[in-house]
Amino acid sequence: MATGFLLTDLYSRALDTSLSETLEFHVESLAGALLEAGDPSSADIALSDPRFDRPRSGWYWAIRDADGTLYNLSTSVVGIDLPDMSGAADARGRRTAVMDDVFGTRMRVVERAVTLAPTTYQIVVTGNLSEILELVGDFRGQAFIVLGAVGVMLAIMSAIVARFAMRPIDRLSAAIESVREGESVAVTGTYPREIAPLAEEVNELLRSNAQIIERARNQVGNLAHGLKTPIAVLRNEAAARKGALADVVVAESEKMSTMVATYLERARLAARTSVVGKKADPTMIMLRLTRVMRKINPDCTIAFQRPDASLPWFRGDEADLEEMAGNLLDNACKWSKGQVGVRLDAERSDTGTMLLIRIDDNGPGLSEEDAQKVLRRGVRLDEKTPGSGLGLDIVKELVDVYGGSLALKRSALGGLLVELRLPTARLGAMARPNAT
Repeated sequence: MATGFLLTDLYSRALDTSLSETLEFHVESLAGALLEAGDPSSADIALSDPRFDRPRSGWYWAIRDADGTLYNLSTSVVGIDLPDMSGAADARGRRTAVMDDVFGTRMRVVERAVTLAPTTYQIVVTGNLSEILELVGDFRGQAFIVLGAVGVMLAIMSAIVARFAMRPIDRLSAAIESVREGESVAVTGTYPREIAPLAEEVNELLRSNAQIIERARNQVGNLAHGLKTPIAVLRNEAAARKGALADVVVAESEKMSTMVATYLERARLAARTSVVGKKADPTMIMLRLTRVMRKINPDCTIAFQRPDASLPWFRGDEADLEEMAGNLLDNACKWSKGQVGVRLDAERSDTGTMLLIRIDDNGPGLSEEDAQKVLRRGVRLDEKTPGSGLGLDIVKELVDVYGGSLALKRSALGGLLVELRLPTARLGAMARPNAT
């Protein structure tokens, strides 16, 4: 649009300048004829341009004195009065202006004073400026049509160029997404030299992250292993003796052993879940877990509602999903009165799609206060129930590592409903067998 307006303005200025030069040429021609004839009313004073012969053409000329008395004029002036000009003349005695005649035609007017002793005459010549304005309007319309077509063509060409130029970026984005979705452990592919360093830096970041996690895991593991031997010595020595002090040492040693085992397990989980490039099929895992739990708990009926093939995969390690779901399913079987339900769904939210695992039972359930309390770290409601009590704690640890959520609610069966939400990956290519 700016180019169109600029070209139109330049074209308008060029036509106006050309008109002014033409009018000045006619003024000079009339002045020369006047000086040659010596009589302002002479019939020899005329212009050969036929436009001055057409009435209402906007092309007029006239010779008059300072009082406005007409001595000579063009045929086109018959029946009209030329407007008087005001303002000061330039050094050559010329004045120019834009005026309208009685017919509403816009004119460029040029006037020059010529002295033929003892009288000074004013030679006035006008040109049709409305014709120029029409030409400018036509040019503007054509310019916008042509420039609009050029703009559309350039936009299409730019889109095509950008599409080809951005293909390496799209490939890099797809490679990074593959890493995030668990389909690859590193960014692979060949890229132009402008973005190849970016791909290398991403891979270096992944390697550095893995090394940092490995070092941290090793340090925690070394510390825990270093403490196991002294704790075992204390426990054995205390067990060999009798008395209150020995009993206290044995009890506290057992607590320290449990804590060491817990933190060793957490270090192992943190290291394993921080590795990118893994995903798992939740349907296959839950089928396998329900078969195992039915064998372990023959008196418990486990109803698994099999999802369709569109269920997204879990973005993480298969063993971690098995551990989380296995602990929750084991707890449901342990506390139920013989009926457990399992269901898998995909839950869509503003942050993306999450894998939703629902496990409910017909056991005693938990009050809202107990449900909130049991989700805290290290809290166990029933200390008399067999087991180490680390199962739910491990589940909570893994849920936090994967950025998921764990909720405990009242089940429609009358017991506890556990809702486990975990991040998803794109649907895998592995075929799911028709297991029951």
